[in-house]
Amino acid sequence: RRINTVALRSSLLQDWTKNTNKEKIICYKKEGFKKQRSTQDICSEHVETHYGNVHCIMVGTPRANHPVLLTFHDVGLNHKSCFDTLFNHEDMREINSYLPVCHVEAPGQHEGAKTLPSSYIYPSMDQLSEALPAVLKHFGLRRVIGLGVGAGAYILAKFALNHPDLVDGLVLININPSAAGLIDSVASKVSSVVIQNISVLLIFQDEIETNHDLIATYRHNITTTMNQSNLTQFLHSYNNRNALEVERPIPGENINFRTLKCSTLLIVGDNSPAVEAVVDCNSKLNPTETTLLKMADCGGLPQVDQPAKVIEALKYFIQGMGYLSSVSMTRLRSRTTSSSSITSIDGSRSRAHTNELQHEHTHSRGTEEKRGRSHTDIPMESMSKSNVDHIASKSSEVAC
Repeated sequence: RRINTVALRSSLLQDWTKNTNKEKIICYKKEGFKKQRSTQDICSEHVETHYGNVHCIMVGTPRANHPVLLTFHDVGLNHKSCFDTLFNHEDMREINSYLPVCHVEAPGQHEGAKTLPSSYIYPSMDQLSEALPAVLKHFGLRRVIGLGVGAGAYILAKFALNHPDLVDGLVLININPSAAGLIDSVASKVSSVVIQNISVLLIFQDEIETNHDLIATYRHNITTTMNQSNLTQFLHSYNNRNALEVERPIPGENINFRTLKCSTLLIVGDNSPAVEAVVDCNSKLNPTETTLLKMADCGGLPQVDQPAKVIEALKYFIQGMGYLSSVSMTRLRSRTTSSSSITSIDGSRSRAHTNELQHEHTHSRGTEEKRGRSHTDIPMESMSKSNVDHIASKSSEVAC
């Protein structure tokens, strides 16, 4: 029997193209409605830098006078496991349609990564931050809003310190501005066989007992999709980090201070092991540019555990910077009132604080050093652009 080879090749090519496109299409679902972004909107590349190649995923097309969301993941995660829950959430569609996104993955941390050569010296946290200008240049990005978690938050903060002209704002989740402590040093010495368990313990503490499904998902991700040798090197690099060397400006005292110059939103779950580190970071940053969001009933990864809250805070934050002006916040406030999505208004979960450090400083220097803030009730909507000038003289803490 003769076989039509031309027809067979055509059929196989169509099947291969169909399957490939399925993997590259991002789908959003809402009440049975599906919106697909064209494959032309997604570009996955390995970008060459002075410190090795970094895997980047560019979603959307950069536009003039618009920043790009630049993400960086934590140890034990990659851009998918760290941010997919957030960016695929239905409430994120407005931000996705307005701002392109560039996901950056540390060397050897992407899915299916091969073991790095033995001759390769894994970059330090400082060096990883200095690899980002090459990424921006490669994609033609002029300014970014950074979104980082854990190690990624540290890297983006370091990048903003050294390149303030390239950063419009920062959203930092679980950031630790200090050098590695004793527990970090111990963790960095364990073998790659148990690195997945150490990573889970570092990222999730309360969830070990309360959120078994979430822990199982991320333990599976770490053991099956992450290259254990590469992961060990990334963790070792993070656990040998230097302190950020930021200092809160005090009028008339520290003239040559160094701090983040852009608007900064710090986020942490109130059950996260990173709470003290994030509060410490807040106490060291410029109070006129910094807001601390502490999320109730939330653990180590707020963007995974409670993505709707993070998205809502992100919208207010971006609006406060002068973007997303066309996005209606009425729906958000209505939902906030009814379901405690961002600022709980019912019972014990209604907490909102802002520190008035400049007012309190002369009366309680010791209190500032201990907590970095005092408390005054404010609504979450004060993060929106209409009230951003009102809070410009304060470093805010908002609990939801």
